Amino acid sequence: MRRLFILIFTCIPLLGYGQKVADVFKTMPDDILPGFSEANRTMLLLDTALNVIPYPLGNIEKINYTDSYLQLKTSDIGTFQLKLLSLVNNTKIICTIKTVCGEACDSNIRFYSTGWEEIDEKTLLPSVSKEVFFDPAKKGTEAYEQALSLLDIEPLSAVFRDGENDLTVMLNYEAYLSKENSAKIKPFIKQDFITLYWTKTAFRL
Repeated sequence: MRRLFILIFTCIPLLGYGQKVADVFKTMPDDILPGFSEANRTMLLLDTALNVIPYPLGNIEKINYTDSYLQLKTSDIGTFQLKLLSLVNNTKIICTIKTVCGEACDSNIRFYSTGWEEIDEKTLLPSVSKEVFFDPAKKGTEAYEQALSLLDIEPLSAVFRDGENDLTVMLNYEAYLSKENSAKIKPFIKQDFITLYWTKTAFRL
């Protein structure tokens, strides 16, 4: 399946080659950021002095912008990231991350071709469970299993730090749980975040 995925993109001659974030952001389907028009998107990127654009659902604020990365603040609790990732044959794909911080921050990650055709994220993203963040040396005890069970959901958020290609994924258990339950989990947590490394074919742990 992975080889087929690479072959498909290899057969698209230079699709996306040389494209920048501005190119794909301006052609982004309206339903990804509802109410934020192509004219507003163009204005936000072309005017270097302009960082905030008002639109019907609130303000869009430009946080970080490079040729391959765009990060926006979409509300008091929401952010949006758009990242161009290069494949082994120098074609590119798009990764978008929508993050909402309610009780805890949670991210939704999607992948697209540069023509905005959605790609199955399972071909690009490994499965990340809450147990990845726990210390395997403490596995097998009753206290470990109890701590694991306290996380009935997996509040995971992701960010391209400094716009780089690798993804930082965080387990936001302290924001989601009570102080009492957080204290029960903390001794079993090995790391609050992990890094997924982009290999030009997929993200790897």
